[in-house]
Amino acid sequence: MNEVGLIIGGPQGSGLETSMNVLGRALASRGYGLIADREYFSNITGRHSYIHMLISSIDLPRSLRYPVEILASTDAETIFTHFNDVAERGVVIYDKSQAGKSIDAVPSMEDYTKDRIKSILREHGIEPIVSNVIGYLEKEKNVTSIEIDFPSMIRKIIERYKVDPRQASRYVSGLIVSAISVVLGLEGEFVRYGIEQQFKERAHLVEQNLGLYELVKDSLTSFKNIVKIDEPAIRLSKVMLLTGNDIVAIAKIVGGLRYQSYYPITPAADESSVIEKYEYEEIGGKVVGPVVVMQTEDEIAAINSAIGAALTGARSSTATSGPGFDLMVEGLSWAGANEVPVVITYYQRGGPSTGQPTRGSQSDLMNAVFAAHGEFARIVISSGDHTEAFYDAVEAFNMAEKYQVPVIHLLDKFLANSIASIPIPDISKIRIDRGKVSPGGANYKRFDMSSTISPRAYLGTKNTIMWYTGDEHDEEGHISEDPKNRLKMYSKRMEKMKIILEETPLNLKMSAHGEKSPDYLLLGWGSTKGVSLDAIDKLNSRIRLGYLNLKLLWPFPEREFLEAIRGIPVNKIIAVEHSYGINIASLIAMSTGIIIEKRIAKFTGRPILLNELVEAIEKIIYRNEKRVVLEYGA
Repeated sequence: MNEVGLIIGGPQGSGLETSMNVLGRALASRGYGLIADREYFSNITGRHSYIHMLISSIDLPRSLRYPVEILASTDAETIFTHFNDVAERGVVIYDKSQAGKSIDAVPSMEDYTKDRIKSILREHGIEPIVSNVIGYLEKEKNVTSIEIDFPSMIRKIIERYKVDPRQASRYVSGLIVSAISVVLGLEGEFVRYGIEQQFKERAHLVEQNLGLYELVKDSLTSFKNIVKIDEPAIRLSKVMLLTGNDIVAIAKIVGGLRYQSYYPITPAADESSVIEKYEYEEIGGKVVGPVVVMQTEDEIAAINSAIGAALTGARSSTATSGPGFDLMVEGLSWAGANEVPVVITYYQRGGPSTGQPTRGSQSDLMNAVFAAHGEFARIVISSGDHTEAFYDAVEAFNMAEKYQVPVIHLLDKFLANSIASIPIPDISKIRIDRGKVSPGGANYKRFDMSSTISPRAYLGTKNTIMWYTGDEHDEEGHISEDPKNRLKMYSKRMEKMKIILEETPLNLKMSAHGEKSPDYLLLGWGSTKGVSLDAIDKLNSRIRLGYLNLKLLWPFPEREFLEAIRGIPVNKIIAVEHSYGINIASLIAMSTGIIIEKRIAKFTGRPILLNELVEAIEKIIYRNEKRVVLEYGA
């Protein structure tokens, strides 16, 4: 096989993220490409969580699919939840001590989920006990089951290394990584690399996890390399393996970030945590920075402090998710009225209200574009993958300062919490544009009307006085409600939108993929990009498909969009989005008058999977369905 899918499942707080990181580093160091999504409940410990990973020997994967070749379980709930996700001739790794457990004895499973799974098991004639489910997979799918005595293995490690028994659960993740490594035939040197990278400066944990690996390897000799993935053929000397939060944090530092504010919220908070690690970074004996990271008392303080930092000339941003952004709206409006170049990194999650705080969504598009009272110039950009997110995060600062407007960088949980192996970004492509900067002086007017974009002096500039207010104001910043002043000042701010559309290069507005003259065009933004491109590749022998990746969402690039779809009948355009309403279609209709009726929606909070997207496209093309709602995923 040139690719292998796997799921690692267990209770929240059992080290699944550690398993993902160790295994990911081991595989990447071996030369494989991979992508992995982390799905988890909004609680500290106990509820079902899982890692869904795709490993490739020939490419850097862009999406996930079912079924998977390996299911590695640390508990009974994983077996019940994912048994139908295992491929023919796949492998199931499970804990021997869980074999006799009934689904009714799983306290962490919601009643609704329990009843749904029981119904599926009844359809297959399976009694809801782990051993019966395993037996069904062995018989009906020719699955290889690998039974491991987890408690016995961990006791041996505890005794060998004199570990406190209360810390026993932390070794479950190492046990799972070890078992998967054996099944894949991953050599010990790469397993060692993954462990060493994860537990840097904690030699005792490296030693213990390597000891656990040797123990598992010796006990599973008959299962070595039973899932045969081809030798890696990817020709990249170096890759980065990181989450979307990581890559945006790195990009902000590269782009000259000096102040980042946040109030902890899933899934945005991890970005600020990464930046904090590099507040003062020494490179070649020279200190780069500083970057000030401020955890504020709430999101209102976060946006207002970021605005204050921006007024002093610091490249400034805040990071949040839907509920936090709602609280920032008055500050956003103030920034628009006062032409403040502040960046808001907005990670969407499932709403409304608290909604699904650890699940993904793209349903906040209209919130980003229209939130706040009154009219003012703003920019909303989106990123389709980790690499795009890097360059876009830098460009967000450039656009904010060049046009003196708030910029909203719209991302989502799927990008934030998934890891991917990507080429190292080309720093030579990075440019820094700080816009019109004024030396100030006695006659300085902050909102000078002689040009649409006034030269900006920073607060604290010598011999320079300026005023900022939430009210309408004149050129100097003094409050003014004179109608002619209002007409000029309001128009000055709004006319920036035309300049933004004129000056923004096409590659920052949208990108076209697949067939140049397709029979059908998929259209989307953000994290629908990777799975859409893979669906095109999957179907290209039968259907000529293209994908239009929209990046500049506001101001909407009407002229370029119309050019991009020229010659394609509207009934051959299919909009794809993680939302109920397919908001991008509404934005297009509002901006261009074009009504896109064929739509693929997913709003369960789980990522769009390759197999279900391919099936949905086929339904629309061959069965003439107008709307397909996707639902696969636990």
